[in-house]
Amino acid sequence: MTGRERVLAALAGMPTDVPAALSITSTATVEAMRKSKSFFPDAHTNPISMAALAAESRDQGGFDSVSPYFSIHLEAAALGAKINWSDPAGTPFVVGHALSSLEDLTLPEDFCSLPIPSALIRTIGILRNRYRDNVAVIGKVIGPWTILYHLHGVENLLLDTLLDPVHTKEILMILSAIPITFAKAQFAAGADAVVWADHVTSDLVSAALYEETLYPVHRAAAEELNQFGPIILHCCGNVEDRMKLFSTTGFSCFHADSRNNIEKLISDSDNRIRLAGFVNNPVVLSQYSPRRVAAETGRILSKGITMPCPECAIPTSVTSANLRAVTSTLHSYRFRYAGK
Repeated sequence: MTGRERVLAALAGMPTDVPAALSITSTATVEAMRKSKSFFPDAHTNPISMAALAAESRDQGGFDSVSPYFSIHLEAAALGAKINWSDPAGTPFVVGHALSSLEDLTLPEDFCSLPIPSALIRTIGILRNRYRDNVAVIGKVIGPWTILYHLHGVENLLLDTLLDPVHTKEILMILSAIPITFAKAQFAAGADAVVWADHVTSDLVSAALYEETLYPVHRAAAEELNQFGPIILHCCGNVEDRMKLFSTTGFSCFHADSRNNIEKLISDSDNRIRLAGFVNNPVVLSQYSPRRVAAETGRILSKGITMPCPECAIPTSVTSANLRAVTSTLHSYRFRYAGK
């Protein structure tokens, strides 16, 4: 199978020749920046730099997919938040919120024509042309909860949600038009799958509040987007208390953090949503030797996770040798593996 065929089969729960080696979130490294001559912060918003860095990161790591969205801030920046795009060793962060109140929210008529979103759309087209049918191109959008706390502030959004969950749900539903539209544009540009990243972990919002305010938004988004291709839900942190909810959203796959218990997530997913991720970033990929990374990847496979991969955007200091240890381990399971 080609990498693209392998990824699409794995996301559909179909058998593959070997386990798919996905790069669901950023796998950009300083090594790849140096070789591609495409560095952060430019590679966050310049389509030529984005494509070059994504391609080099994919090639160095040996992945079956390529992912060009390296942060979680493009939508917020396009909607008026002030972003510090950091440097090659760091990650972007919000330095100025765009909303003092939820009532201040206004959406542009053509979000995808704005400079920052259009840069990512162009990047996806460049990568599709480069890899043709050989490598899966994975786009990404940021869900409305995360966009809203970038625009309004985490504390402000949590307070609004607690005081008036019904109104907050209305705002989230309105704002979800942005990632839905952005995802459709990425599919049209050549993306094979799109990540929906929304950080609704237990340290921010309870499972009950998630079910009341954002779960209906996620279900509606998945229903609208599934006709275009697989949608991968990504959420950092521990989500064991809401995995049963995630499994019924309609998303194709959930990309999980290593802080979750594998057996519990498998049980609660009940074969209704595929699982990927679980390879720890700060310790395993950042500090282990390639041999130990390979052993950890094999352990995750043995637990029943068919798509082990980095749990989130990797630190840029991770070596290509450690990324190769993940992908080569997966690709060594030839003739011994079939997806569920």
